[in-house]
Amino acid sequence: MDFLQLNNSIPCRDEGAAQRAKARWDSIAKPLGSLGLLETAIINIAGITGSPDVHLDRRAVLVLCADNGVVCEGISQTGSEVTKAVAENLTRKQTSVCHMAKAARTEVIPVDMGMNSRLSNPLLLDRHIADGTQNIAVGPAMTREQAEKAIMAGIELARDCAKQGYQILCTGEMGIGNTTTSSAIASVMLGKPARAVTGRGSGLSDEALERKIRVIEKAIAVNKPDPEDAMDVLMKLGGFDIAGMTGIFIGGALCRIPVVIDGIISSVSALLASRLCPASRGAMLASHISGEPAGLMLLEALGLKPLITAEMRLGEGTGAVALLPLLDLALAVYHGSSSFEDIGIEAYKPQ
Repeated sequence: MDFLQLNNSIPCRDEGAAQRAKARWDSIAKPLGSLGLLETAIINIAGITGSPDVHLDRRAVLVLCADNGVVCEGISQTGSEVTKAVAENLTRKQTSVCHMAKAARTEVIPVDMGMNSRLSNPLLLDRHIADGTQNIAVGPAMTREQAEKAIMAGIELARDCAKQGYQILCTGEMGIGNTTTSSAIASVMLGKPARAVTGRGSGLSDEALERKIRVIEKAIAVNKPDPEDAMDVLMKLGGFDIAGMTGIFIGGALCRIPVVIDGIISSVSALLASRLCPASRGAMLASHISGEPAGLMLLEALGLKPLITAEMRLGEGTGAVALLPLLDLALAVYHGSSSFEDIGIEAYKPQ
């Protein structure tokens, strides 16, 4: 996979569209910049899409489901069978993100990226790479070929969504053990000790948390990933969900669609995408600061500011979907408000 070619194919930010969006905000009869990061988000979306006429009427959350071999090390409260159960529940529109997405007028698109148990269900997109990854505590999670196939699947998912008219994509995931894989990647990519970036995931006890940290330390020692080579880190420590989301961030940028980052697993994928294709960072929007320890560190490494601080750590794309109603509120003001000229008063000027 030629990441340099992919990177060079990503359209540049349209600064003209961004400036026209800013001019629209500044013309509205209110104090300049008074909606803060909400204004910035709309300006950034204008730059990404190439138009100051920002509309987000069709939106989706892509929930990538995959299993992780490291679960056999006892790093999670539950076994991999829960991945299948939640994937089935996603198709029934009964998980947490499904209820939030309904309220936020967002379609939920579940995808099998590599679950241990395959489901024959037309509502679950089949992008199955393998029956889960290998145990990172004893060797690489996947082959380079598998990693590239998963990234390309993510790119194609974004392209398909673009063809169907989606205007913004949220990233989500489901896979028992993926806070372990993402914490391992974060440790290497951020140059931080495993203990500094590893959290309790779905609610581990003190003893289980210590075991999780030891497993991550062992995985890094055994695999010796190169922190300067994002692909090496991904294939040795990652999961098919992480690889697929990495592709979605790249694909969104290629198609001029903003892609919303969720929590730590999504943030790790965004960081990988930004290292493989630096231009992809321009299409990313940060939603919230994950309750996991690495949450803020990853967003700082990406140079992005989240709009929500709610200590969320549910996954499934719930944090990303939570951003959409805020963007709707911003757009209500952006499109519907009177200008200074409309009400006959002199426009505010920067002091």
